[in-house]
Amino acid sequence: MTGETKTSAPQPAPAVSVVGPDDGETIVLGTTHMRVLEDGSHTAHRLGIAESVLAPHTPGPPQHRHSQHDEGFYIVSGTVRFTVGNKDYDATTGTLVMVPPGIPHTFANVTDQPAVMLSTFTPALYVQYFRDLQKVMAGGRALTPEAGAHVMSRYATEPAADLT
Repeated sequence: MTGETKTSAPQPAPAVSVVGPDDGETIVLGTTHMRVLEDGSHTAHRLGIAESVLAPHTPGPPQHRHSQHDEGFYIVSGTVRFTVGNKDYDATTGTLVMVPPGIPHTFANVTDQPAVMLSTFTPALYVQYFRDLQKVMAGGRALTPEAGAHVMSRYATEPAADLT
């Protein structure tokens, strides 16, 4: 059957993801409650998004570097202290902090009020890090620096040992 044009079946349009205010996966990491809004399954893992509520006086992770992804933080409410290298930044409501690969950073809520931030991860594969961390901390187990570094290492992340 020469001369016949082959056509493929119509491809479905990508599905739109809608996550309501009571939806999303919840991850509890000590006094931080994270709600995963996009784990990358709707973005071919190009982008992940999470909302985190940091209780008052919540210490953050040890200062660390990501070698393969950017991380963004938008402060929805409260104040979050970001430490980048040896410099502190108090990010208040409406502030955006973008951290490119290779830059040492951490964050904490040093205030008496809760803080809420929206975080982005590009690519989204880093969302799995938080799931893995929750498993390590299951049952109230303390997160040792060694256990934290081991989980980080699976996601091209390492503690900034030169700054601790």
